[in-house]
Amino acid sequence: MKIAFLVCNEVYYPRLLSILGTLGIDYYTRWDKVTGKGHGTEPHLGTRSFPGHNSALMIAFREEDSLEKLVEGIVSANKEIQRADDKIRLFQVPLERIV
Repeated sequence: MKIAFLVCNEVYYPRLLSILGTLGIDYYTRWDKVTGKGHGTEPHLGTRSFPGHNSALMIAFREEDSLEKLVEGIVSANKEIQRADDKIRLFQVPLERIV
């Protein structure tokens, strides 16, 4: 089992939902108005100096096949996003248990 954390600029959240819908992934936990800064990216802190917010999703996968399809969808979507700061990020980690 694996867990994926996805982070994207709130502007690209509808695109991320579209990817999930296409893949039949209708289960996730979402956090809105997430702030932060990634490696080599501009901060999104929701302030006048650093405007904007991110959205974050957490998705648990029992089967890795669905996760691999999601990774492919994210890679494809990121090819269409011009600014590196705006790319959708996916972080994958092992998941030991779902209760």
